[in-house]
Amino acid sequence: MIWLKRGAIVVAALLVLAVLGFNLFKAQIAERAFEAAVDRNAGVDPSAELPDGLHVYLCGTGSPMPDATRAGPCLGVLAGRKAFVFDVGSGGTRNLGSMGFPLTRLDTIYLTHLHSDHFDGLGELLVLSWVGGARSEPTPVRGPRGTAEVVGGFNAAYRLDSTYRVAHHGSHIANPTGFGGAPDEIIIPAGPGGQLVVYEDSDLKITAIRVDHTPIEPAFGYRIDYKDRSISISGDTIYQPRFVAASEGVDLMLHEALNKRMVQTIGAKLGERGLANQATIFEDILDYHTDPEEAARAAQEAGVDHLVYYHIVPQLPVKLLESVFIGDSKSIFDGKITVGADGMIFSLPAGSDKITQSAP
Repeated sequence: MIWLKRGAIVVAALLVLAVLGFNLFKAQIAERAFEAAVDRNAGVDPSAELPDGLHVYLCGTGSPMPDATRAGPCLGVLAGRKAFVFDVGSGGTRNLGSMGFPLTRLDTIYLTHLHSDHFDGLGELLVLSWVGGARSEPTPVRGPRGTAEVVGGFNAAYRLDSTYRVAHHGSHIANPTGFGGAPDEIIIPAGPGGQLVVYEDSDLKITAIRVDHTPIEPAFGYRIDYKDRSISISGDTIYQPRFVAASEGVDLMLHEALNKRMVQTIGAKLGERGLANQATIFEDILDYHTDPEEAARAAQEAGVDHLVYYHIVPQLPVKLLESVFIGDSKSIFDGKITVGADGMIFSLPAGSDKITQSAP
């Protein structure tokens, strides 16, 4: 027994010494930890370790509703060595940076439509693409009719800021000819097909698809094919047979999702509390979005392998609510279903049928 007591005393004394030592040297310990983190991360491109294929970065899975855990709609896509961003909602650019997305290799920004929550982070992304990417030409921004007006507005708003950066860093770092965005409006010909190839080379094809987000017109989804792998992105839309047809056989479908019953519950409570304007908004948004079960139907009919919900409405503050949100989707779609979260990365290696998912 006496040895146990002595042992306990020794252990307690060692713990006290450890705490005292940590407090005495905590600044040095923190400095060493900082230096180690810099050595691991600064100037390192994590995407260089990814296999050749398609890789999807969920940089924003939220909506205009306040949500501390979800940025506005934003998807980063790597196709081989080429990098693209589809929509850039508020907070999405910072998520891309923290996720290790190679912004210095950004080829083009694609917009699905011109609701502000899908482009309100555009200015930040254009600045990082310009200075961080050492661009000598503006970043291409492609989207529906009206894209030129939106991009022109951001260019005007950031013009003064660009002069400060050139004056501070010099034109060899912040080349004035690379500032801003270069808009290119996609015009899909009228007709039942409702789609247009907007990018094509030997291994990569990007197709814009007209979807239904009335009264926002036009609105697009996209399909990306790289070698033998493929994904589709719905943008904002109701259940749209044209998008289903264009998505046939893709490996991964990313579909917006608004749980109508949950939104109606929120709207009813707002009405009860005399907030008529807000209650009306919650009622209005029901008619131009897709319920999770409708998105599951789209995925089943298209024959996809994996369905990921993004642009999620309403907020899901606890994971337990995910089962409420998806409803009966699992009985409709027999593939894998994921409720997207900011920070998730999906990898589709070429020459394989695998889809791997990294946690946020």
